[in-house]
Amino acid sequence: MNQHKIITISRQYGSGGRIVGKLLAERLGIPFYDNELITLAAEKTGLSKECFVNAEETSAGNLLLSLTTLTPSIDSFGLPLNEKIFLVQSQVIKEVAEKGSCVIVGRSADYVLSDMENCINVFLQADLKDRVKRAITQYGLSEKNAEATVIKTDKRRASYYSYFTGLKWGKAENYDLILNTSRMDLEKIVDVLNKYVSLR
Repeated sequence: MNQHKIITISRQYGSGGRIVGKLLAERLGIPFYDNELITLAAEKTGLSKECFVNAEETSAGNLLLSLTTLTPSIDSFGLPLNEKIFLVQSQVIKEVAEKGSCVIVGRSADYVLSDMENCINVFLQADLKDRVKRAITQYGLSEKNAEATVIKTDKRRASYYSYFTGLKWGKAENYDLILNTSRMDLEKIVDVLNKYVSLR
């Protein structure tokens, strides 16, 4: 891959988005960022990683934040903690994207990098039964609570995305590609994405 390209992957819980993102990054030979962003953001602020892990669970409402106010120092006195976390995380996303090609999973990266022409935004979804199955077999959730957790997690992600972007999570117009991982295995999904990236 000669040209600098950023691939963001938003995903329903249990759709295999993290697995796809990691495999795609390996295929392309570029950095992969998911939990790594949390580590970088925590180091930048001195806040604990748990603050960033729990960020999606603490936000609610309908606030449109402008990212044009980001500064290296993140001067955000007076903002609620979840908004400070979003600002810091957004700056980290922009910094890793500016360094070179990479795959970024989650954290509203498609919105944060919306002004970058070389950004490819993907949304992965799957049938509920398949997401529940993956949550049990791969994420270790109990059968009793798996379906409720899957649904609740997606509601949190949708709320988080709406709160900080003013947009609807999963809406087709916000992405370049939307793929259903119930329709083909994850390796083939990676093949599709790899081909798409090569054609852009």
